[in-house]
Amino acid sequence: MIKVLLFSYLQEAAGAGQLEIDSEQLTVLQLKEKLNKEYELTNLQQVMVAINEEYATDEQIVASGDTVALIPPVSGG
Repeated sequence: MIKVLLFSYLQEAAGAGQLEIDSEQLTVLQLKEKLNKEYELTNLQQVMVAINEEYATDEQIVASGDTVALIPPVSGG
């Protein structure tokens, strides 16, 4: 089980701040594709990803037991 933490508009789109993905292992890119397909979360190519509180690239592996945070771009002033 992979825990996915959502923030900002992703949280609103999914209707939850946290999702659980039943998978043993996949890449960050595969996770993004799965979230797009199953939860209709779009624009994930612009989102920063952290695995267990360390930033990750699309090629990195996410394994069961990991916590993934999807962090959308932030603007402010």
